[in-house]
Amino acid sequence: MSRHLIIGASGGIGSAIAEALDGEVVTLSRRQDGLDVTDEASIEHHLSRLDGTFDTIFVATGSLTAGGEPEKTVKALKPVTLAQQFAVNAMGPALVLKHCIPLLPRDRRAVFAALSARVGSIGDNQIGGWHSYRASKAALNQLIHGAAIELARTHKQAICVALHPGTVETPFTAKYAGHHKTVPATQAAQNLIAVMDGLTTDQTGQFFDYAGTPIPW
Repeated sequence: MSRHLIIGASGGIGSAIAEALDGEVVTLSRRQDGLDVTDEASIEHHLSRLDGTFDTIFVATGSLTAGGEPEKTVKALKPVTLAQQFAVNAMGPALVLKHCIPLLPRDRRAVFAALSARVGSIGDNQIGGWHSYRASKAALNQLIHGAAIELARTHKQAICVALHPGTVETPFTAKYAGHHKTVPATQAAQNLIAVMDGLTTDQTGQFFDYAGTPIPW
């Protein structure tokens, strides 16, 4: 039986993925378990209590606004917002990966995936704005890419990727969706699971959207 670990399982995408996966699903979240991805001691405490290895480790944590509104201009940048976005969106998943390495098998295929966002693509950025969110996701992408290179040396069949889910229908994202096509969390989960199922080891370290299409860095 396959085993899966979902970090951030109380959120819309995380909970939908947890429900859609076949096999044994272990979930962790701030709301239900007190896991704080901005606190390495909390990450280590929760992950060190898990036994065995997992075929999928999916990090669904993230923050869109850090309690405020996304910046429309660089003039709106605030140090506290930048720090908060980096802590949740980049540092958190990277530290989870650090402490998840012992939970990845060395003798079979496994996938570590973290939720990123297309707006984190430097090459795709044509309009500016949303600076702290964009920058934190770009940082996450770099951390995933670098970690994948190192992971491949010890876990030959491991795949480590960043994934863009599309714009998911939630009350929180409704005011920011604009003219973007939105999908229910259940559909986003199915899309992401299909992408993960189709990945091969030569795709490790890359950044994909919900259809499995590579996104430029």
